[in-house]
Amino acid sequence: MTTTLTEQASATTLLRFATAGSVDDGKSTLVGRLLHDSKSVLTDQLEAVERASLSRGQEAPDLALLTDGLRAEREQGITIDVAYRYFATPKRRFILADTPGHVQYTRNMVTGASTAELAVVLVDARNGVVEQTRRHAAVAALLRVPHVVLAVNKMDLVDYAEPVFAAIAEEFTAYAASLGVPEITAIPISALAGDNVVEPSAHMDWYGGPTVLEHLETVPVSHDLTGCHARLPVQYVIRPQSAEHPDYRGYAGQIAAGTFRVGEEVTVLPSGRTSRIAGIDLLGTAVDLAWTPQSVTLLLDDDIDISRGDLIVPSGDAPATTQDIEATVCHVADRPLSVGQRVLLKHTTRTVKAIVKDIPSRLTLDDLSQHPAPGQLVANDIGRVVVRTAEPLALDAYADSRRTGSFLLIDPADGTTLTAGMAGAAFTDGTATPDKAPAAAADDEGWDF
Repeated sequence: MTTTLTEQASATTLLRFATAGSVDDGKSTLVGRLLHDSKSVLTDQLEAVERASLSRGQEAPDLALLTDGLRAEREQGITIDVAYRYFATPKRRFILADTPGHVQYTRNMVTGASTAELAVVLVDARNGVVEQTRRHAAVAALLRVPHVVLAVNKMDLVDYAEPVFAAIAEEFTAYAASLGVPEITAIPISALAGDNVVEPSAHMDWYGGPTVLEHLETVPVSHDLTGCHARLPVQYVIRPQSAEHPDYRGYAGQIAAGTFRVGEEVTVLPSGRTSRIAGIDLLGTAVDLAWTPQSVTLLLDDDIDISRGDLIVPSGDAPATTQDIEATVCHVADRPLSVGQRVLLKHTTRTVKAIVKDIPSRLTLDDLSQHPAPGQLVANDIGRVVVRTAEPLALDAYADSRRTGSFLLIDPADGTTLTAGMAGAAFTDGTATPDKAPAAAADDEGWDF
């Protein structure tokens, strides 16, 4: 019996999701409750949390401590770093990123949500939608997170009042929809009491929707294995020196998107040379078909020059190569990014020299206004940059592929990651902004491109 790609993928469906919200909205408590009530916490972990809670004078276990693992976080009672947790239910596997709520840790939220397929944005029912709520909704929209859950927390502190929940849900939904967020689901919860987290609440019979866990288990995961752009960044060229395979030359890497088939015509970028797939090796076994996120080795009919950093794509679906990139970036380093700065640009497995030609604007996430010509970006800033690379790159629009439409800017002196970039990503009408060609770069000590 032959199974389809979708059937094979759904057997081990994985959902990556992130939590975000203002300080003290209860993100870590929600995550702890989710892990505890879904029986995803080991006994020794729960005992450690109980001991830590008692040492702080708390009678009941503080479930937030299941994710606030850093000593500084526990002492301050806040989340500082992105805490990743892995758990599973009979229906689905999960990778959860609990992100900080402080404004100065916006870059951490970008990190946690960059690979997420769903974002849970928490709101304190007493405070409603605040500035940080709008900021997190804007970041989720910018990063093209396809599903957003509004979790209105601490409903127990407003007597589980339906009008309070309805007003907050209406305000947030209107704002997020204006940013281009495609799907918004509002759920009233009490993370501390466990209402509507894993089990339905006995106090909110007016709510007929799913619990948080039910929604996480059933939300469609965006794994279009047949319709997306097929991309294989080459990580390594395999040339085994053996009598059994004297002419073996394979191109190994993890498929970033889409599906590859034996016999398919492919193009190697940036050279533009074409060939056909003669074979696909998967874990030492020859297969006729492979898809994301499998790590495979492709064998081609023709002996052409391919090295690490090249991109193998179907010939009928090859992105244009360019040295002129305009993108939206989030600056993550403590040192600023300035116009004229020389950097390294890492895209998939390829790293090239680049120069920051312009920083046209910086985004004010509070009201989505643009601050023109800021000259530089500092930590947590989101803005537009124009970059000229020394070699051509094949970038997809970030709206089409979050994997091959993203890149990093790196300090060439010490390897520090400076900036996370999204090609073409912008807030216009929920669609990507086309790249514009900036002026050519000037010669400068070997950075003459």
